[in-house]
Amino acid sequence: MRALVVERLAADYAGCALKEIETPRPGPGEVLVKVRAAAVNFPDLLMTRGEYQHKPPLPFVGGLEVAGEIEALGQGVGGWRIGEAVACGARTGGFAEYTLAGAEALRRKPEHLSWGQAAGCGSGYLTAYVALVRRATAQPGEWVLVHGAAGGMGLAALDLAKALGCRVIAASASEEKLAVLQAEYAPHATVVSRPGFREAVKAITGGAGADVIYDPVGGDVFDESVRCIAFDGRLLVVGFTSGRIPSVSVNMPLIKGFSVVGVRAGEYGRRFPEQGRENMEAVWGMIEAGRLHPRVHAELPLEAWREAFDLLADRKVIGKAVIAPGA
Repeated sequence: MRALVVERLAADYAGCALKEIETPRPGPGEVLVKVRAAAVNFPDLLMTRGEYQHKPPLPFVGGLEVAGEIEALGQGVGGWRIGEAVACGARTGGFAEYTLAGAEALRRKPEHLSWGQAAGCGSGYLTAYVALVRRATAQPGEWVLVHGAAGGMGLAALDLAKALGCRVIAASASEEKLAVLQAEYAPHATVVSRPGFREAVKAITGGAGADVIYDPVGGDVFDESVRCIAFDGRLLVVGFTSGRIPSVSVNMPLIKGFSVVGVRAGEYGRRFPEQGRENMEAVWGMIEAGRLHPRVHAELPLEAWREAFDLLADRKVIGKAVIAPGA
């Protein structure tokens, strides 16, 4: 099979190569999935440089989110059949024509979703759910400020917050992206992420500030968010796509009465398995009911993997970039 193999860790994807490798065989409890679409996420890019917390041994095939058809079943796998359309998450393996997945990680692909949508909705919406529901306990009517709202993680948070009945402020550095979000997702307000955005947030919220701030960006965005969060607010630390890990003087949360809350959806599920299962069921239940709306920005063949990576790295994506090995 063809696969995008990371042979060595290097900048600018210099250690990546499209190669012919042996198609894996499913072991006990595993299934072999014919990949129809694999979403591209920032961890995929970081892993090519060894800069992500999960560091698989070399060589490895990247790709954390997949949708496709079951090609073969391993020993002991029940409840699934060959040819069934599924979506699944994995720690590696998606950027290939075939990949292995644990049977417990499979979800039936909702018929109304494309392959690309099904591949790109798992991690973003799960992170948003853990952040907004488990960690922030966001309530209907609360103001939720979503930074990086056009990215995969941010757009999922915007979409979910609206489904939860919150009042959403979408923030992005791009006015063009905000126009698309307004047209397709109708947030209650939009804010351009430039210095001074805190004043716009305060004006929108009647001077109170945002009750919940979802921040996958970090850096200067986090610093200014501290200035526009409401009393008893929850500032959710989701990531640092800006490249700078910020800090906060503890007198600020003391005086303003807000919490800084870390969000690691995968670790949350590992530490609290029952809640982790509930989280997945809740997210997929909302997806299947059509209450959530994953967006595919571009779908590219496996040969164009670098273009897909660059779309994400250059912040050109609204939603998800997807690699389709069969295209």
